[in-house]
Amino acid sequence: MALLSVSGLYKSFSGVPAVDGVSFSAEPGELLCLLGPSGCGKTTMLRMLAGLEDPDAGTIEFDDRTMNGLAPQQRGFGLMFQDLALFPHMDVFGNVAFGLRMQKLPSAQVQARVQELLDLVELGGLASRKVHELSGGERQRVALARSLAPAPRLLMLDEPLGSLDRALRESLQNQVRRILKEVGVTSIYVTHDRDEAFTMADSLVFMNHGRIIQIGAPEEVVANPADGFVARTLGFKNVLPGMVVADSETLRVECSVGVIPTPKPPGLETANGSEITLLVDENGISMSGATDDVTADGNSLQGVVIERVFRGDRYELRVRVGNGELYCHAPVDAASSPVQSGQSVTLSIDPRSVRVLSSRG
Repeated sequence: MALLSVSGLYKSFSGVPAVDGVSFSAEPGELLCLLGPSGCGKTTMLRMLAGLEDPDAGTIEFDDRTMNGLAPQQRGFGLMFQDLALFPHMDVFGNVAFGLRMQKLPSAQVQARVQELLDLVELGGLASRKVHELSGGERQRVALARSLAPAPRLLMLDEPLGSLDRALRESLQNQVRRILKEVGVTSIYVTHDRDEAFTMADSLVFMNHGRIIQIGAPEEVVANPADGFVARTLGFKNVLPGMVVADSETLRVECSVGVIPTPKPPGLETANGSEITLLVDENGISMSGATDDVTADGNSLQGVVIERVFRGDRYELRVRVGNGELYCHAPVDAASSPVQSGQSVTLSIDPRSVRVLSSRG
């Protein structure tokens, strides 16, 4: 049974919807990631859950109790922002103990709880350190310990690693997930970083323009992105809106790069003129330097290389094809010259590498 249930939540500013009819739920102990671009409504959603903004419509229920109208301190939720907001005049112990002291807990209980949390985040020996003496990763863990100290029923984290460089962010992701799972707190984690979301999440919630586009486990959404927006957010590069020009067991879809054939998915209802989106796997495109072997069935397309990026074990190529672009890979072969920008090539698309998305996005 869901611990958190959000239904039809709506919030606008100056008549412009920031959160538009959002519904989702979270199970006890679940780590749910809100993923989407800046301005899509993620932070506004958190602020409504925390009680810092009142929704214009919709309900928030937690443990079968309606949260609408309750002040933040009555909800028992925790919120950790990107800027951390640590108190510079306090040491590590004082920062973690702050919320506990506000609850007027006995000194011995505060001491034990703070030490428990510092041990959990592997900072047990730094209780007397000042904030300015800590590294970025240590400050991050102090902020997490402070958020967890009052034992929140729900913890919300708004881009908590966003201010860190990539190497440090990646090193902390598994550690933060481990800590949240060990504590067992239900968590909502906001990020716009796909890899961070993959590492952290039990479930992903994709938001765009204030609406939820898709919810699912990371493996599920990668296997079946709902639309072009989700596919692009997941890092797929060959996302091609198009129109069906021949509807049979093999669809022929006209898009910006030309006409691409693909087997028709079972149960998909289409007709000539239907608008759909194709997702073409970069690894399913092979390339040759010849330009005279273009086939009439659309499996081969002629183009010009406009960008080549070395990725260590391969080259990533961006190829201008028709009125659009396709990304593909070329091997690093010491025995032959690499493909050059400006070179004409023929791309052959394996029909098995083409997926039809259920919505354009």
